[in-house]
Amino acid sequence: SLPFRFHDGKYWKRQTKTFTGITFPSLYFLSYFLCLIFKLCGTNYPVSIAFIIVNEFCERFSYYGMKALLTLYFKNYLHWDKDLSTAIYHAFSSLCYFTPVLGAIIADSWLGKFKTIIYLSIVYVIGHVIKSIGAIPSVGDNTVHIVLSMAGLVLIALGTGGIKPCVSAFGGDQFEDKHTEERRKFFSIFYMSINAGSVLSTLITPILRGDVKCFGNDCYALAFGVPAVLMMISLVVFIAGSGLYKKSPPEGNILLSVCGCIGFAVKNRWKRSKHDPKRDHWLNWAEEKYPKRLIEEIKMVLRVLVLYIPLPMFWALFDQQVGQRPSRFLSPWLLIFSMPPKTSHYPTQYSLKHSLSPIEPVPQSLSFVFFFSARFINGHNEGLNISVGGQEFEVAPAYGITPNKSIARGEYREVKCISSQMEYIIDLGLLDFGASYSVILKTNLQGIEVFKMEDVHANNVSIAWQVPQYALITAGEVMFSITGLEFSYSQAPANMKSVLQAGWLMTVAFGNVIVLIVAEGAELQQWAEFVLFAALLVAVCIIFSIIAYFYTYVNPKQLDNMFQDDSKEDNLKKETVQDLALIPVFRNTMM
Repeated sequence: SLPFRFHDGKYWKRQTKTFTGITFPSLYFLSYFLCLIFKLCGTNYPVSIAFIIVNEFCERFSYYGMKALLTLYFKNYLHWDKDLSTAIYHAFSSLCYFTPVLGAIIADSWLGKFKTIIYLSIVYVIGHVIKSIGAIPSVGDNTVHIVLSMAGLVLIALGTGGIKPCVSAFGGDQFEDKHTEERRKFFSIFYMSINAGSVLSTLITPILRGDVKCFGNDCYALAFGVPAVLMMISLVVFIAGSGLYKKSPPEGNILLSVCGCIGFAVKNRWKRSKHDPKRDHWLNWAEEKYPKRLIEEIKMVLRVLVLYIPLPMFWALFDQQVGQRPSRFLSPWLLIFSMPPKTSHYPTQYSLKHSLSPIEPVPQSLSFVFFFSARFINGHNEGLNISVGGQEFEVAPAYGITPNKSIARGEYREVKCISSQMEYIIDLGLLDFGASYSVILKTNLQGIEVFKMEDVHANNVSIAWQVPQYALITAGEVMFSITGLEFSYSQAPANMKSVLQAGWLMTVAFGNVIVLIVAEGAELQQWAEFVLFAALLVAVCIIFSIIAYFYTYVNPKQLDNMFQDDSKEDNLKKETVQDLALIPVFRNTMM
């Protein structure tokens, strides 16, 4: 049932102002209409979660749409090499999952989840705008573009990371305690919105970059601008539901209290453990100064964080799908229809000591056709023009080399090879899909002699075999992520829910760090990396199973009953702690 205030005209008149003082009466009338719809449906889902789900969808579209182009942007627009581009990509990804700690601290200790989401979303939007401006060629030189791009990425990392733990925890706060099953389903829907935004954005933004031309080249400014617009929509949608949200106020500087409690417990144990009786838990040494409730809450958080220690290895293995590629693979079916077999990476070492870019762009007209790549090396004393499968190769004389180009599979028995004086017909034979060829052309008495070398062997294994692999990986990731979100929320005390959500997200950050260390330091072949991470994950699964076996589930709401009798004593200790924290401020004021 809905609160009576939704039918109160004075309530809606009061709610036509947001925290900024800007009036949005139409948005609140829309909210009111949605409330009536949900009342008719008779569900236990609060209408406010609709705004949160849409907000998350738009935000994830914004983030993954921008991120899908980063490596190509670094290489083709900022002209960085592959190693630097990969390093910056992983550094940005890691930063996005380290900043949730900052957002959680601000939310639980200072502003509350609602205001934290709004303020950091504004930072997020500013970062997108700066990033889009940096992609406009007419704005300064390459140095200016780099500065704007890095500044934009830092702000985006701060914004997206800061709101990550707050949005999911804020969504969980909208449910009543008795609706645990609905809350559990909410986290599944919440994660579905994340994946939906990810899939659509990584399909759409690369098309905007490649198919739309601006400033005479690929339109990175538009491709980055669309995610910026989606983030603005995300912010507006979230503000629109302001009058419907259940907003839990922050409970003081919880981080300071936690750190002080842990520090006092360690210090007190070190000084008095030799003389005083042994206590059940090392944190109990802080009972002389800190409330028992706070001590139990810290124990709950630490037990969960210990459980999270092995989990980064899962994300390290999961990120092997995307670690060395310029865009995220979305699903097995997308792979089948958009990626050619074994043609994304070409060898960079050749017998003639020439090198080519390891990643060549795929012509869009061939994106749904099996194809191979080829290049020509001219041993003739004249320049040659060669036409193969609709592609034109212009080869300079004296061992000039063409770039790799992608051509449809087929028999090429009569290929025209034209010099300034004569026209030759050469036989290239079968050029099979999935292969990469180097064709050397040399002069002999009969004309031009062809030497065909197969740098990458033709693929005889269907790419469809990757479907079950990606299906299993995706199923594992979905079950792992949804369970982690719900578990982090349900096992956290009311005043530390964002902090524990941040702890969960930190496992992703450390997973990216592991990938970066192995990729940059170990210098293993790709298959060896896969085997290494898979073996490590098997070991981690065993360790995690042992730790999880000894974990005891708790209900944070039981703390109210456990410490009801000690509430007066705990409140007195809490006031004492707060007074002690104000002493340095008083001294500074006096000085």
